Amino acid sequence: MAQRLATEFVKARLLLPESQMSNFIRHLQDPRVQYRVRVLDGGSREILLEDESGEEVSLPFDRHRNLFVCELSFRLVNPRLTHLIRRLFVAFKGDGMIRRIYPDFVMIDFYADGLVRRIIELTGSASRLVFEHRDHLPELEYLFASTDIEQEIERIRARADRLLDKRRIATDVAEIDWIDGELREAARRLFQLEA
Repeated sequence: MAQRLATEFVKARLLLPESQMSNFIRHLQDPRVQYRVRVLDGGSREILLEDESGEEVSLPFDRHRNLFVCELSFRLVNPRLTHLIRRLFVAFKGDGMIRRIYPDFVMIDFYADGLVRRIIELTGSASRLVFEHRDHLPELEYLFASTDIEQEIERIRARADRLLDKRRIATDVAEIDWIDGELREAARRLFQLEA
């Protein structure tokens, strides 16, 4: 597995209601990462994180009414600090782009509401889509609400009933064979639809 060289948070953004700031601070608990919180003018906050190797990052939270807005753009090398920031980003539904830099390629993760929506791999001369989130819920809801299959099953059953009535009164062997073939096809189709 390739060794990650660095992680860049580019145009990343966290929006926290005032009531979640204390919860955010609780998520900073890591024995190898120290933090300091500075309260600035207007109630804004600056959270400084420093890991045991001395790498540090500043998270500026500007206060806008009852909301704290943190816009991030920085590069981290230490995996522990990177992991902590990514966990915060996911837990507090961050938006933005995270670049994971490896020796021969770069992975770009696009986040929305704390979830990875797309991952792109960049190599020297090419890019390829590794993952893209597709929201299948509307399609599944449509299929669940759709009654097309139930209606087709009812049509096939009604046709089978009519064919059975014809077969009961039929005397011609060719007509009986034709009806039997149609009934076999109806039974096969019913089996497919009901499975």
